[in-house]
Amino acid sequence: MGTVSKALSLLTYFSRTRSHIGLSELSRLSGLNKATVHRLMSDLQEQGFVEQAESGREYRLGVAFLRLAALREAAVPMREIAQTVLSELAEATGETAHVSLLQGQTLSTLAYVYSLQHGTRVTMEDAEVLPLHATSSGLSVLAFSPPAFVEAALAEPLEARTANTETDPERLRVTLAQVRQDGIAESIANFEDDVHTHAMPLFDARQVCIGALAVAAPVSRMDSTLRASIRSNLRQAAPRLTRSTGGFLPPSFREVSV
Repeated sequence: MGTVSKALSLLTYFSRTRSHIGLSELSRLSGLNKATVHRLMSDLQEQGFVEQAESGREYRLGVAFLRLAALREAAVPMREIAQTVLSELAEATGETAHVSLLQGQTLSTLAYVYSLQHGTRVTMEDAEVLPLHATSSGLSVLAFSPPAFVEAALAEPLEARTANTETDPERLRVTLAQVRQDGIAESIANFEDDVHTHAMPLFDARQVCIGALAVAAPVSRMDSTLRASIRSNLRQAAPRLTRSTGGFLPPSFREVSV
């Protein structure tokens, strides 16, 4: 491992739960001796990538990351990043993949990708706004939102979009508890009669839920094999999209290995 690689590897030990790290701790975590760690951290500090905390005994990330993060966001906005993940997800599942972002108490569709594997597919042109209570995307957002936001959303008049739409707040609370446990929300003909969807939440840098990544398929095509494929691919794609856009998974989100 070269000098640059060693220096950069030290930065990977910083996290939300470990925002300040002392020299001895960095040496222990990295397996490098203290003299080497001190030299590498001094180089990083000189370039603004780390700085010493008030005590002078610990390091934290420096202001250089703010500039680089701003440049990254300007060069590769969320829609472009989402489009890449959506394309891969649509190809892997053979179904429509879409991302929606929270705006007030509804979700607005940001981007979607159609699979070319089937002539019949779920279309998104008429689904620019998704209600929270009647879609898998909305349920995944509610499940990982603050209690006050959830209660305000459930206190609103809940429209029955189909005969299957759940509008009872108490039953919806039970559903949300199940979504929090599983990490994936599932909706069968709740928004449109012939659509079966799965969704997972997306989070920002503050670990706040900001939207959802979803896969939608015709009810007639959904079987155990397709359902397993969608769930498996979503479990990989949603956390990756959160991280790719600078977000962090909150402690309340249980990431399941696939």
